[in-house]
Amino acid sequence: MLATEERPIDRLKIAHPDSFYIGGEWQPARGSRRLDVVFAGSGERIAQPPEVTTTEIDKAVATARDAFDNGPWTRMSAPERGSYLRRFAAALRERAPEIETVLTIENGTPVSAARGSGEHSASSLEYFAELAETLPFHEVRPRDGGGVGIVQRVPAGVVAAILPWNWPLGLALLNIGPALAAGCTVVFKPAPETPLHSWILAECAEAAGLPPGVFNMVPAGREVGDHLVRHPGVDVVALTGSTGAGKHIAQICGERLARVHLELGGKSPAVILDDIDPATALPHLLWTFTAQCGQMCAALTRLIVPRSRKDEWAEAIAAALQTLRVGDPFDPETVLGPLAMERQHLRVLDYIEKGKAGGARLVTGGGVPKGWERGYFVEPTLFTDVTNDMQIAREEIFGPVASLIAHDGDEDAVRIANDSDFGLNGAVFSGDSERAFRAMDRIRAGNVTHNGWAVSNKFPFGGFKQSGIGRTGGPEGIYGYTEYRTLYMDAAPEGLTKG
Repeated sequence: MLATEERPIDRLKIAHPDSFYIGGEWQPARGSRRLDVVFAGSGERIAQPPEVTTTEIDKAVATARDAFDNGPWTRMSAPERGSYLRRFAAALRERAPEIETVLTIENGTPVSAARGSGEHSASSLEYFAELAETLPFHEVRPRDGGGVGIVQRVPAGVVAAILPWNWPLGLALLNIGPALAAGCTVVFKPAPETPLHSWILAECAEAAGLPPGVFNMVPAGREVGDHLVRHPGVDVVALTGSTGAGKHIAQICGERLARVHLELGGKSPAVILDDIDPATALPHLLWTFTAQCGQMCAALTRLIVPRSRKDEWAEAIAAALQTLRVGDPFDPETVLGPLAMERQHLRVLDYIEKGKAGGARLVTGGGVPKGWERGYFVEPTLFTDVTNDMQIAREEIFGPVASLIAHDGDEDAVRIANDSDFGLNGAVFSGDSERAFRAMDRIRAGNVTHNGWAVSNKFPFGGFKQSGIGRTGGPEGIYGYTEYRTLYMDAAPEGLTKG
């Protein structure tokens, strides 16, 4: 394949490939364990970066703890921290071509989708820098009997940021950026399958001059990661990942009352009302469950359509899916690349078989595309005659597989949408904005879009029910990494300002 012939991994300019970034220094790897990075387009192992040991986890937490308790970071004003984040963003922007390349190398994201991800990463940090420079972190209130109460939002402490493989750097910054802006210190553990971007991120943190211990990078598998979650020096565990992983982490943190910030799975509905036709909706609907090869927690994989038009919708969606080009992620014409890893490939194919066995009718897709048996490719797949109690309608598949479910009117559509253990995302497709709002307002999900799929780091993102706890994005994302503290005083200090 093109990716193998050109060795795009050689385009990465990682200066410290055998070291970890701990305490503001590059620490040589001491252990012998290695992580495997496999190119999803071919199944070939292309890199074996080192994995930290529990000893190095202890050191990273200790240095983050010391930086939080005794260093300058939490004592700075928020605008001062914002200036560091701007330098961090500038360093990321300089590495934009590598950031885009590493995304395709690590998890098979097509270059057409990876394009612009470096600039997006830099812009994301700049946005959180702007919030740090402008948000109020205290409020002065009068109190009964005279005097004032100063309600402060203070940094929550040491954050263990554990991030996933499906959009590694972008999702990392949606947690790391707000945590740093709030004044927390961070121990960052990337997913073991996609660790390469974390070296670029750490080198950019170093270039920005972040004080020692403020940002630490510790690539590790799940066993060592568990040690990080259990560490008594960690105040907050932030996870973006599966609901199963979130439950495991919440249970551990519950034992020691550590705070958790969990952005988890979804089985999100696209409610399609009877006043909109496929030609109008499909340009906005199709990519909501095929982008990133369906490996998105917020993918709209339950397509809830009018019963009277079910066959029309099935035919139109199937025809559109068949036009999508599946292939080499380094080919700029590719729309759908491979799934990120072998276990995910097997999981998705297994769910397709479960759909057939459970009584759903396969309309299109359902297998490995011809000519792409090497690597982890799956055809974009559509089932119809799905009922909301079927396994493929209840469980997150995390692949390019959608289920068509019939409804009998607006009320029934909303009922089906809400009949789920999850509540992360949703959409309502309708030509009538008032009618759409009435349906959207009743959907139990953290994010709902009219006629499409929208996520912005300027707005809070997160879920209801088993889709998580807390929000990323917007001021809410920063405030989620703070604690309230009230100071009762006779009078507010003169010149008290934001920060």
